[in-house]
Amino acid sequence: VYQFRHLGDEECIVYNRLPCRPTRTRAHPCAHSRDARPGDGAVADNPRIMPSSRRPARTDAPDVPGVGAETILAALRDAGVPVPPDELAQILRLGRRDRKTFDASLQALLRAGEVLVNRKGELLVAAKLGFTRGRVEGHADGFGFVVPDEGGDDVFLNPREMHKVLHGDRVAVRVTGTDRRGRLEGEIVEVLERVNREIVGRLHEERGVWFVEAENRRISQDIVIPPGERGKAKPGAVVVVELVEQPSEHREAAGRIKEVLGHPTDAGIEIEIALRKHALPFEFSREAVRQAKRLPADVRAADRKGREDVTHLPLVTIDGETAKDFDDAVWCEKKGRGFRLVVAIADVSHYVRDGDALDGDARERGNSVYFPRRVIPML
Repeated sequence: VYQFRHLGDEECIVYNRLPCRPTRTRAHPCAHSRDARPGDGAVADNPRIMPSSRRPARTDAPDVPGVGAETILAALRDAGVPVPPDELAQILRLGRRDRKTFDASLQALLRAGEVLVNRKGELLVAAKLGFTRGRVEGHADGFGFVVPDEGGDDVFLNPREMHKVLHGDRVAVRVTGTDRRGRLEGEIVEVLERVNREIVGRLHEERGVWFVEAENRRISQDIVIPPGERGKAKPGAVVVVELVEQPSEHREAAGRIKEVLGHPTDAGIEIEIALRKHALPFEFSREAVRQAKRLPADVRAADRKGREDVTHLPLVTIDGETAKDFDDAVWCEKKGRGFRLVVAIADVSHYVRDGDALDGDARERGNSVYFPRRVIPML
């Protein structure tokens, strides 16, 4: 049986029954006909009226043109046993041109946690094994939970399991039972994504061993600093550590000191910690800085073209004197029995163009962030 999926008025993807590989082809007019009958050589399956057993399984992985994620998942389900990647490619009868898209689709499935790799390097479908995919939420006391991607009850991770990961990582877990409080309990079968690249914390030294205690209380593991990776940082300093080794069942996370922020009692240190703890972009790209430097300090004659000049009015800015962006102002005068109000709004789009460096940095930030003594501007 062939399945025709519409990609527009003229083109569709034809999935042949495995092990034949999928091919992209021009659809014959009869393939889309409502009157197509069994035995005509092809059947146009409409997912809306297909039995649920025949509908293609949905996947969270983005599909790649060519050998898509659905094709790989279907092949693995049909195989019924773990399959090495090269053997799966042979089952699908892939040529050299198809191998690139096959690899891209497979990587997308691995990142999404829908396909896992066992210790032998073989591929298997996570859903068939009953694994739960989700994001880790750590607790200051050493235990944690996995919040499932698909919703439902959280899965408890004891401190031994939490030693393998850090708060925020994505994992696949196997539910092993319930704990004494009736909560689902599980064990990590694979780490799908490591999200912590840098961690802010306080540097300590005990019996010649240097380590960083994370400021984020959800990260209960200490980060070991190997010899030669400490730089000039001193005990008690607040530092940024770059992870060079992620935690595992039998090893601590390790890192090198990337930046010394100061002492815990320094003025403004809490802002420096917050910026890095919440991954706020506080430095502009070089391209954005160069573009900003090229902007004129004064309004040029060319800038006034097509605009009404109201610079003669004694406008009063709405923002306070400590603000970083003065982008709107007002002026009001008595006129007859009422008042005339002028509201002036800065035309930022005159200087920032769609897709340029300033626009790119602003999109990444989304908004300005205000601290008591510091602002992280969007523009």
